[in-house]
Amino acid sequence: MAKYVTFGEVMLRLTPPGCEVLLQTPELVATFGGAEANVAVSLANYGEDVAYVTAAPANPVGDAMIREMRSFGVCTKHIRRSGERLGIYFTETGSNMRPSKVVYDRAHSSIAQVKPGDFDWGAIFDGAKWFHTTGITPAIAEGTAEVTLEAVREARSRGLTVSCDLNYRKKLWKWGKTPKEVMCELTRSVDVLIANEEDCQKCLGIELDVDVTSGKLDTAKYEELARRVMKAYPNVKYLAVSLRESLSADWNNWSVVLASKDAFHVSKKYEIRDIVDRIGGGDSFGSGLIWGLNNLDGLQAAAEFAAAASALKHTIYGDFNRVTKDDVLNLAGGDSSGRVQR
Repeated sequence: MAKYVTFGEVMLRLTPPGCEVLLQTPELVATFGGAEANVAVSLANYGEDVAYVTAAPANPVGDAMIREMRSFGVCTKHIRRSGERLGIYFTETGSNMRPSKVVYDRAHSSIAQVKPGDFDWGAIFDGAKWFHTTGITPAIAEGTAEVTLEAVREARSRGLTVSCDLNYRKKLWKWGKTPKEVMCELTRSVDVLIANEEDCQKCLGIELDVDVTSGKLDTAKYEELARRVMKAYPNVKYLAVSLRESLSADWNNWSVVLASKDAFHVSKKYEIRDIVDRIGGGDSFGSGLIWGLNNLDGLQAAAEFAAAASALKHTIYGDFNRVTKDDVLNLAGGDSSGRVQR
């Protein structure tokens, strides 16, 4: 029985080599990724028992995805084999002033066809203590929104801690209801909320006067954001926000803030140059936060672990953060020298 459960869509990721633009050459590197799958892999790498729930076609692509998740030690027995295709996304890695770009090809994917009752949440949550999902999954289709809400309510009724990364994706919300209509309702059942300023504005209608393109962010404004979110949603015990100061596609400053109802914590700031891959950085932050809240002493320690985990992810190609908890603890403890370890 898994202690941690995540639910969402995993996709086939196709990426040109290096920093090439899409189809500059006919080569594409195939991997898998998706927000909730990325969290599951990180937690498994930290030594936790974790199950990933999704829908995937009963074909060789779906088989390969399941083998990949199992290779990290993630439980896949609750994955529903249905539908005809796994979603695909194309990404090209930016450089300097040229940003990274994502193109989705996920319409009519297996998970887009799910509906309430398709998953036995009672069996899935048996023995679990934590459930994590994101705002990406409800954005896919009306059915995925209904199933996500079904899962969150069931998890809460069984006493699980529920975390959600709002993860606003403007390219996905096309099926009818607005993000606010769906995510405000879902957030009422969330204990740990992960969001940035745009997520809070688009999904919750809570705005923050901050210029994310300025290259410098004022943490005091995020303390005010936390107060407003927790006033609107008293069930939220913690709000965590990643602060990305983008100086270029290759050079970001990275830190996190973690707020409770009576405290506000800011992590150390990492200057990340020569970024290898920033996709999955937010998911590595979320999984680091979940692990830190469950295994470390105090909110400051959890914030430091989450920030360090995500900083390391920026050095690794692909969606998955392939580091161990010792790697993260080493960086969080102050060793950022990058010296060879023998």
